[in-house]
Amino acid sequence: MTTTLAIPDMSCGHCRASIQSALAPLPGVSAIRFDAEARTAEIDGTVPPETLIRTLAEIGFPASLTR
Repeated sequence: MTTTLAIPDMSCGHCRASIQSALAPLPGVSAIRFDAEARTAEIDGTVPPETLIRTLAEIGFPASLTR
């Protein structure tokens, strides 16, 4: 399953590194891809979107599902 999140405050490489560090250790995350221009992240795995969104909010990056 791939979840795509809009992360409007993701503006630089440091932001992407922080997001990667927060999400990668979650059980069930198999890959993360970023689109810096669109400010989105695609997360492959079995983690529920609510968990991904909550994890990002905890580190200061509000996120929402895209469609």
